[in-house]
Amino acid sequence: MSEQYFSTNPQSISDPKTWNFVLKGIPFTFTSDHGVFSRNEVDFGSRLLIETFTEPEIDGGLLDLGCGYGPIGLALAKAFPNREVTLSDVNERALALAKYNANQNNIDNVEFKISDRLQSFQNQCFSAIVTNPPIRAGKNVIFQMFEESYEALTSRGELWVVIQKKQGAPSTKEKLETMFDAVEVVKKDKGYFIIKSIKK
Repeated sequence: MSEQYFSTNPQSISDPKTWNFVLKGIPFTFTSDHGVFSRNEVDFGSRLLIETFTEPEIDGGLLDLGCGYGPIGLALAKAFPNREVTLSDVNERALALAKYNANQNNIDNVEFKISDRLQSFQNQCFSAIVTNPPIRAGKNVIFQMFEESYEALTSRGELWVVIQKKQGAPSTKEKLETMFDAVEVVKKDKGYFIIKSIKK
């Protein structure tokens, strides 16, 4: 593979693909492209995270960290219209697609920000951060994302992570338990774990 989906500016030739998908009982139209994670459909891990996620009990915005073309953040924005949802990615093509997908699904309680991990969010806090982390970026990068997420959560804020067992779910849970007060595997399906961590 000549480039990764977490490249800042993918050089692969653009060839957009559009399809329809239902998430949380809501119909969506998504467009994705080369150089972006999961070009052909909403991947199973993201779908599981979307369907499992529950709205935080505390006030505050949500952050989709590493949003790709936007299925997680846009589905949550549509499901919870009273929440402001920020979609962030290091990949400029992915973020442009996320904006496009917000427009074609008439979602306006969203904002978008280019960011390497949470470097662009030094002074912002969220009630929940959701992420389908870029496994190929390596464990060090992913663990940095978790550490920075902890700092960017309000008191009683939640970090939701989807990760496959074979790609490091057990070590991810161990890492999160060193940082968060409460860590729970709230769902397991087809080798995927949904891990919810609460900052108290």
